[in-house]
Amino acid sequence: MTEALYLEDAYLREAPARVCQVTAEGGIVLDRTIFYPTGGGQPGDSGWLSWDGKRMPIATTVKGEGNSIVLVPAEPQQMPQVGMHLKQSLDWDRRHRHMRVHTLLHLLSVAVPFGVTGGQISVTHGRLNFDMPDAPGDREDIETALSEFISADLRVSSEWITQEELRAVPELVKTMAVAPPKGAERVRLVQIGDLESRIDLQPCGGTHVVRTGEIGAIQLGKIEKKGRHNRRVYVHLDG
Repeated sequence: MTEALYLEDAYLREAPARVCQVTAEGGIVLDRTIFYPTGGGQPGDSGWLSWDGKRMPIATTVKGEGNSIVLVPAEPQQMPQVGMHLKQSLDWDRRHRHMRVHTLLHLLSVAVPFGVTGGQISVTHGRLNFDMPDAPGDREDIETALSEFISADLRVSSEWITQEELRAVPELVKTMAVAPPKGAERVRLVQIGDLESRIDLQPCGGTHVVRTGEIGAIQLGKIEKKGRHNRRVYVHLDG
């Protein structure tokens, strides 16, 4: 099991760790990591591992067996030994842009209140697929709502609940295609706004900014028809 440090503090850029395993495919499993693994439409983190004067670029991060997280080197080179202590460093600019886009997509799911059937995140933009047969009536209304959520600089926080507690409030799950993991004892909820100003609360294991104002200026992109009951809506970071 890898301790996922990013779940408690998405702003950690560096952290020490110990090598637990080198996989047959050449991936590296640490006892604790700041690297987010590909999942939920968010790409895996990249960065570097450093030890004994060596510096290994990490191309991406994926989920391994059980609860392990596997860091994938960018190129073949000498691997760290199992048991070795090293330093992990994120490609912070890339990760932070993923955080901004991911939080923006949560806001988009509020501005467009339909079931979500899929989504994707990149460093420049993101998209959500909505279960809606007709295109939204007014693009300007969506863009205005998003800009207002961002300018309100709402707090983004997380908490943990049990599977039983989640089953009591099924309306929290907006994603129709991807459900929270059934085997997990606890489910992480991401909340936007405080109790009196809350606009969103939903299960999510991704990384987010701590205030909506950190997202910055945005633009609403194209809206595409993707099947009889699906509309794909794009949003872009403007800088």
